[in-house]
Amino acid sequence: MTPLRPPRFRRSRTAKTVEALIDVLSALTAERQVLRASEAGSMKLERNRIAIARAQWELSHALIERYAPADAVAQSAA
Repeated sequence: MTPLRPPRFRRSRTAKTVEALIDVLSALTAERQVLRASEAGSMKLERNRIAIARAQWELSHALIERYAPADAVAQSAA
């Protein structure tokens, strides 16, 4: 069984586009609404919450890569 909370988020090996990450977030949010409506257990809700947080984290990095000047991204990676 995998731990509920990873020690920290890491970038996926395959970078998703901003648009794909928005779609993932939309699906995860819809899933959360269904889970809450069906009074799902706390374990399922927590896994969904972590998936949402990870997708938001990845989206923020994808947006930074898209809109930040290249030299600023290189400096923040160092």
